[in-house]
Amino acid sequence: MSKSPGKLTTRRQVLTLAAASTAGAALSKAAKAAGHSAMPSSVRAGERHRFGMAIDLDRCLRCQACVVACAAENNVPPLGEARSALTRPIHWMDMLIPHAGSADSELGPGPAPIPCMHCERPECVKVCPVGATYQADDGVVTQIWDRCVGCRYCMAACPYGRRYFNWTPPAWPGADPSSANPDVAIRPAGVVEKCTLCQHRIRAVFERARLDDEPVVDAALQRLPACAATCPTRAITFGDLADPASALSKLAKDPRAVHLLARLGTGPKVFYLRGRR
Repeated sequence: MSKSPGKLTTRRQVLTLAAASTAGAALSKAAKAAGHSAMPSSVRAGERHRFGMAIDLDRCLRCQACVVACAAENNVPPLGEARSALTRPIHWMDMLIPHAGSADSELGPGPAPIPCMHCERPECVKVCPVGATYQADDGVVTQIWDRCVGCRYCMAACPYGRRYFNWTPPAWPGADPSSANPDVAIRPAGVVEKCTLCQHRIRAVFERARLDDEPVVDAALQRLPACAATCPTRAITFGDLADPASALSKLAKDPRAVHLLARLGTGPKVFYLRGRR
């Protein structure tokens, strides 16, 4: 008997067609039941975050509460007076002291808080020979401590001087690290460390939202890092630059917004609102 080319001739073909038909019907039914509204309007498929930070120098009191909060949150041990005299103290968040005639003066008079700039095109990532520092999908420039070989190429490449080499093993007063934050790894001697925009807090918020099946609203991000949460005048605003409606995106369009060393083309996602006083 001749076989018509349009007919199914094998059991495999029959089962394949049946499975495809069943899957298509199930997807169609699910889409109709959800009314195409299962995904919040603020989330788009394949969209990446671009986390950044704004520091308003008019609001900043220079109280350095952000410096202390950052160290406590991220397990940066105090060096003490004797050791500080021998090496460069580690401060993931520090105070930038302007010098007349230097690039720092573009922020105006007075010191300014300075974390890692989390550049769009980070020079530190380009020079790392082992991939210890990388740019995550959310835009945060972060570090894999266990992979770092301590070559310090990233320190030389960073135009902002925002990386620190850990010369000695971490030590706390009384040799008691029980107060350390369990969510942040303690870095050993011989590695480079830096600000991560409290990435562990970012992950926790998004994981909680995933489990609760709720979107992450901008208000939950604005004071998320330890420095922003501690600032008494709310001079520091954190957020997602990929969200045009976020408070951070609106601050980025402020006429006072300025990026440090913008001429270098690194595209820092941390920017300042220049003081008017």
